[in-house]
Amino acid sequence: MDEKTLIARRVALELRDGNLVNLGIGLPTLVARYLPDGINVFFQSENGIVGMQALPEEGLADDDLTDAGGSPIGAVPGAASFDSALSFGLIRGGHLDVTVLGGLQVDQEGRLANWMVPGKMVPGMGGAMDLVSGAKRVIVAMVHAAKGESKIVKRCSLPLTSVRRVALVVTDLAVIEPTDQGLVLRETAPGVSIDDVIKATEAELIIPANVPVMPLGL
Repeated sequence: MDEKTLIARRVALELRDGNLVNLGIGLPTLVARYLPDGINVFFQSENGIVGMQALPEEGLADDDLTDAGGSPIGAVPGAASFDSALSFGLIRGGHLDVTVLGGLQVDQEGRLANWMVPGKMVPGMGGAMDLVSGAKRVIVAMVHAAKGESKIVKRCSLPLTSVRRVALVVTDLAVIEPTDQGLVLRETAPGVSIDDVIKATEAELIIPANVPVMPLGL
């Protein structure tokens, strides 16, 4: 199982029946493929749809039906489309149960940085600031390190997306929960030891007496 699939499978287990969920561009979009049986979730995209799903089969792509990243999507029966004003009204009004976002860094305080400098060939902020501020629960789905550098850091060196603490961070190595006391290691990935996680993490981690292996809904 590749690292992105592992992360998406674990995040999917955090979603509950009837949730209204926004999936960020990139890795988070994979989460929709791995919902547990019997769980019905309404996926929202900030460009103006509730009820999106992966394309049922190849050849059904429509240029007028895409996610926020421009990738073709499908729609469940009863899906609704609307303009950006209403879409961001849902986000800013606190109506989203969960948002799943990619990340560039998460710091010791649980603050997320997931955009960089405008005008360069790097990610822009998009709707992330609204999503992190407005959703009831924020889950960060990202690889633990990039180019040998930890993405779980003591202090973000990139611009913060929001000063709000995120609810959970799911990486290819671990599940980490930011709390008032600090970053708590809740689970390790299959085949990954606690020492492996500590060595790969710049920030300090709180290690409980029992750290189980993450379930993946297989």
